[in-house]
Amino acid sequence: LVRMQFLQILSRKPGSLEMLFQIPLCQKQFPYTCLSTSACVYSKKKKGNSYEQVDQEKYKNLVHSVTSYKTSAQTPETILEEDNLLYGPSGKHRLPIKAGTKTPKNWVPLINPSKRILPVSSDSNVPMKIGLQRTKMPSVTRILQQTLSPQQVFYLERWKQKMIEELGKEGFEEYTKNLFLQGELFHSALESIFLSKETAAKEQGGDDVVAGYLSSVEHVLEDISEVKALESGVHHETLQYMGLVDCVAKYRGRLCVIDWKTSEKPKPFLQNTYDNPLQVAAYIGAINHDANYNFQVHCGLIVVAYKNGSPAHPHFMDPELCSQYWSKWLSRLEEYMDKN
Repeated sequence: LVRMQFLQILSRKPGSLEMLFQIPLCQKQFPYTCLSTSACVYSKKKKGNSYEQVDQEKYKNLVHSVTSYKTSAQTPETILEEDNLLYGPSGKHRLPIKAGTKTPKNWVPLINPSKRILPVSSDSNVPMKIGLQRTKMPSVTRILQQTLSPQQVFYLERWKQKMIEELGKEGFEEYTKNLFLQGELFHSALESIFLSKETAAKEQGGDDVVAGYLSSVEHVLEDISEVKALESGVHHETLQYMGLVDCVAKYRGRLCVIDWKTSEKPKPFLQNTYDNPLQVAAYIGAINHDANYNFQVHCGLIVVAYKNGSPAHPHFMDPELCSQYWSKWLSRLEEYMDKN
């Protein structure tokens, strides 16, 4: 009944709306004082919110950065990105941006145009193994170590500090010592296999230290033939540097300088091997300008073996790619010579 009266009043003239508040029953439900009080409350100006002054976009990115990265998935790149969000750009202390590859001042070709290729001798099936002579010439390894970019030095130092925190100083020294020892044993096992394929595989298979590495490179060894050099010293007569080549052999029918590497982490791409391609290019150039070797090499191969037996990653370097890394190597060599 009350609803019907309410509708009837609303259908009348606007002035009759005041009668609504004179009906006793409706007055209890819609008191006039309540309406005036509510209007007064909502007419007040809202207080300012201090959070409105915060840069919401930057705050959102910061929270996302801190909460989305897990420690186990951090890389130098993600750490730097997080540092930028937390502390802003590093300004004048920022690491210099790596410049493009410099053009070598004194260009020496990778392939020696004046080298005479001698006819194949009867004992050519025996791999060469020339001792590394002690001279004042710097080694390829030394040159690369002393011409690392600031970025490479930064990453290596950060990795070293992280390992020392986890293992302690003595533990880290023992860790690196074992890595070198495993590498030496792996190279010795490969040399034995190439010199005596019939028995070496069985003899080396029982060694737990290298068994995983040998299993890892098993599929690569099937594509290697005509081994010409093993753990042999080379020196570049013109550029005056030296090195020790792991292996020179044919890989799928193409003569290559082969560099055997061990790793605890997968390296499926050539760029994951850091300066190893420059090392291979340096060895190729040295062989081609070394009178002790009666052949020239145009290609390279980096084989990354894994201790857990996972299939090794072979990274083949064709002549064009070798030429590109040869140019970079010449720049690093010139940088070393300038410093010394």
